[in-house]
Amino acid sequence: MTTDTLPNITVSTKASVYFDGKCISHGVTFPDGTKKSVGVILPATLTFSTGAPEIMEGVAGACEYRLAGSEAWVPSGAGEKFSVPGNAKFDIRVSDAGGYHYICHFG
Repeated sequence: MTTDTLPNITVSTKASVYFDGKCISHGVTFPDGTKKSVGVILPATLTFSTGAPEIMEGVAGACEYRLAGSEAWVPSGAGEKFSVPGNAKFDIRVSDAGGYHYICHFG
């Protein structure tokens, strides 16, 4: 099931822009202090580094990801999630012109 709305949150109105505009996200904070980000990755192949573990939840579009130490690209789309360990790197590639829209759940 795809998450369509996030009720009762505070949204950072200033976007975080990465990789020359290929990834744009906004931070959200829930009443219990939980933080997530909501964003879009435009067509590109990018490498991200994590601090805390993350769960990437696709809400629209599609991507392929490759965790550090793996050669395999794994497809992921709307309604699907994938986990990335903390203090790790992962590659993500998006070819859909509409981008890969996501919620990043921080562990």
